[in-house]
Amino acid sequence: MTEGKTNSVKCNVCGCEMEKEDCIEEEGKLFCEDCFIEGHHKIQACNPWAVRSKKIFREEAGLEGTEGLTELQKAIYEFIASSGGVKKEEIVKKFGISLLEAENQFALLRHCELVKGQKRADGVYLVPFGA
Repeated sequence: MTEGKTNSVKCNVCGCEMEKEDCIEEEGKLFCEDCFIEGHHKIQACNPWAVRSKKIFREEAGLEGTEGLTELQKAIYEFIASSGGVKKEEIVKKFGISLLEAENQFALLRHCELVKGQKRADGVYLVPFGA
């Protein structure tokens, strides 16, 4: 039974074991497929074209506020609004998502002009757009 383990490696991100031929190698690091995809799927928050496109789309669709958002996006927005601002790490903890997913959700909410980043003495907070 150990013959399959001689060719196994661990993902540098999540630590899961996989066969060497199933891993993805990049810059000397080994990744499982899920961690590799997640690591390469970052949405840019500060993207004027994305904001403009989202604004036009939402206007044409007649969407206001949180209309048209996913349940997760609505919940994150409500959490930010009711808290008066939160750090991304708080979103990660509350919703059980990765930091990258929290950043992606923030970027999408930013494109809708619902939330923005705000520097405070102890770091950057996500706050409602009008704040």
